[in-house]
Amino acid sequence: MTDQGVASAAEPAYEPKVLAKKFRIPVEDAAKIIDQYGSDRKAIDKAARRIAA
Repeated sequence: MTDQGVASAAEPAYEPKVLAKKFRIPVEDAAKIIDQYGSDRKAIDKAARRIAA
């Protein structure tokens, strides 16, 4: 049995354009959020929802 596909289980990093479109926020704000939270998608989504509200 091999471990193929294990490395692909990690989610790719958010792109600022994708995050901005998803939450309808400016791309600049999306880029700042991504810089601040790194690859923590849950924290990124939460921060983007706060800005979008």
